[in-house]
Amino acid sequence: MEQEKNIILVTWDFSEKSECALEHAILAAKRIKHDIGLVHIVKKDSEAKSAEERIRGAISEKFSQLEQKPQIIIRHGNIFSTITDLANELGAKLVFMGTHGIKGMQKFLGSWALKVIAHTKVPFIVVQEKPSRDTYKNIVIPITFRKENKECINWVNYFSRFFGSHFHIFKAKHSDPNFVKGLDSNIFFLNKFFTSKGISFEIAEAPSESNFVLEAVKYAAKIEADAILIMVTKDIGFADYVLGAHEQYIIANEARLPVICINPKPPKLGGSFSASGG
Repeated sequence: MEQEKNIILVTWDFSEKSECALEHAILAAKRIKHDIGLVHIVKKDSEAKSAEERIRGAISEKFSQLEQKPQIIIRHGNIFSTITDLANELGAKLVFMGTHGIKGMQKFLGSWALKVIAHTKVPFIVVQEKPSRDTYKNIVIPITFRKENKECINWVNYFSRFFGSHFHIFKAKHSDPNFVKGLDSNIFFLNKFFTSKGISFEIAEAPSESNFVLEAVKYAAKIEADAILIMVTKDIGFADYVLGAHEQYIIANEARLPVICINPKPPKLGGSFSASGG
């Protein structure tokens, strides 16, 4: 299929969370001038027609004010691979997805949202509530010693350009010399990059070494952030889900803030990455 360069996707399962995701996508689409595609996954091809009719009815009833109706994309498959495959195939810029958090069996097998996100080339914005503002003005980026933290720059320019974002770098507190070295390297790199690009930012440090995820969420809630941007664990696997990859708890954060999830990939730091806005 020919790549559709001007589309953002919304996962749709007829839930209230899907409607929240669509409302976020509508606001984003106005800023980046992209079309919206509603993605629904069916287990059987024979279910596709009735699903499309049901989606059209829901959109007409609850989103009748839209000047341009979203495209409806029905695919046969499973949510854990088909959505990401489609996002990569279409060259979508963003995917919006609603989540109920970590409930039931997810507490033992990991976040379903994280399983959907893993391995995609496209950032997912995972939401729990309707948008409270029309832009992602303040974005918190938790930073640890991990090298892949540096790869957030591939999308920082994008959000700065289209959403006028101000970034709050929230760095972990480490006492281990090796961790401190890695953290200092990441902060130096990000400081230099943000400054050279004229991107608005500030740096804050976690008050202690304990529970960095909780501290990052508390900080984001305190400053009334519009979103938290995280790098997903590189080469995430089943053990990460079961043991509790830190990002799944940020995705299901109790402050119910949107979370921008980005998968690490080979860095393209020479300015050729299209999301940098030139």
